[in-house]
Amino acid sequence: MSASPILETVGLTRTFPGVRALDRVDFRLYPGEIHTLMGQNGAGKSTLINVLTGVHAPEAGEIRLAGEAVHFSTPQEAEAAGIQTLYQEVNLCPNLSVAENIFAGRQPRKRGLIDWKTIHRRAEAALAELNLSLDVTQSLDTYPIAMQQMVAIARAMSVDARILILDEPTSSLDEGEVARLFEVLRKLKASGIAILFVTHFLEQTYAISDRITVMRNGEREGEYLAADLPVQTLVAKMVGLQDAGERLTHAEVAHGPATATDAEPYLAAQGVARRGVLNPLDLEVQPGQILGLAGLLGSGRTETARLLFGADRADAGAVRIQGKVVKLTSPRDAVRHGLAYCPEDRKKEGIVADLSIRENIVLALQAQLGWWRMIRRSRQRELANEYIEQLGIKARDAEQAIGLLSGGNQQKVLLARWLATKPRLLILDEPTRGIDVAAKFEIMDRVRALCAKGLGILFISSEISEVVRVSDRIAVLRDRRKVAELSGAARSEREVYDLIAGDRR
Repeated sequence: MSASPILETVGLTRTFPGVRALDRVDFRLYPGEIHTLMGQNGAGKSTLINVLTGVHAPEAGEIRLAGEAVHFSTPQEAEAAGIQTLYQEVNLCPNLSVAENIFAGRQPRKRGLIDWKTIHRRAEAALAELNLSLDVTQSLDTYPIAMQQMVAIARAMSVDARILILDEPTSSLDEGEVARLFEVLRKLKASGIAILFVTHFLEQTYAISDRITVMRNGEREGEYLAADLPVQTLVAKMVGLQDAGERLTHAEVAHGPATATDAEPYLAAQGVARRGVLNPLDLEVQPGQILGLAGLLGSGRTETARLLFGADRADAGAVRIQGKVVKLTSPRDAVRHGLAYCPEDRKKEGIVADLSIRENIVLALQAQLGWWRMIRRSRQRELANEYIEQLGIKARDAEQAIGLLSGGNQQKVLLARWLATKPRLLILDEPTRGIDVAAKFEIMDRVRALCAKGLGILFISSEISEVVRVSDRIAVLRDRRKVAELSGAARSEREVYDLIAGDRR
């Protein structure tokens, strides 16, 4: 590792209305290292990245690139200086092909025309670096989120960069894809590229990091060698409590499954399927229990959720609500039958970024009541303030735009939106993706409390340990079909992984 940082900040400060997002932050990134930025939502990680890459201008302090003071007015200027950034939310053009996305704005030309043959060849080569093979001529939106994320990574890596910033690049990747990405990052590190990595996954942090910088409340808490920072100490520093690591460990144990009941299922799916999407599947969700869906990306988890909520139509099977066959041909039908759904992609399918917290919370309830029965403004404020307090949503007030909140707080607003409809069954698809450790426990605390009051929950997470920890029963999916259901002592990570891998002992 070089003795001099390639990128450095001194006293970096940035404020937004009512929030000091960065407070005199000093940060160093060296060539040939992987440096992970850790902290809770709202700690200032995304703001630091946005200031480093020209999205926001600092109000005080200095950015130095290879020892020289720099000021980036736009992300394009940062890219021209050799800083490539991959943000948490995939920022590509879904209507363009994979190859066009990888080489957008820098297409090779031949005799004045775009050289498509070269673009396709280079795009395939860029994806091959990730051990990935796709039809690069296909439109990007024909691929799932995980594949789109990998295309974004390929685009970032196809540029001759000195610095690569990855903001939650693994949030939509399965373990195999994460392993492939880490192989590539280690190669880039060996070539001298400086890598700034942001993640909420503790295991990934220790698997890939040379150094860790911890941020809290807009300030740099400290900089550490990963080998010298125990995981419990890291968590404690992130949440700002001496015993936080111990407390969170105890909280994790406390999230054991609720006592099983013999209650009639609130929802029972029998042979539900959609051609080319999901093979016939049986599921039962009981009141007061959490049914977890475990499986790798592409196993059919989200497809199952969308079919049960009427977002996609099943072409086989039947769904019973409290024993009666119902037709769920649209989300409106599902809501009428007491179902609620927090989708996987909160930016694209969940929040309405330009609306306030209040407006986002009452959205589903207003649709349920009908637009001819408008909820009074005063009642909207009451509901919003009630859920802001109950869920611990950190915001200036209910009128703040949801787009200005951290990912964890946006997720809490989405949860509030559906709780306001008083659902009987709540479908949660990746509710803790991209949020910090403490916020995960806050959200799951609330979910288990609701479960104890009789709410049935269908819980989906790519973190198998999380599914095992919170679920009363686990349906294991593989290759778009249900391969097993686990309960009691059989609910273990090893058993789930064996079933996913097809190991039937």
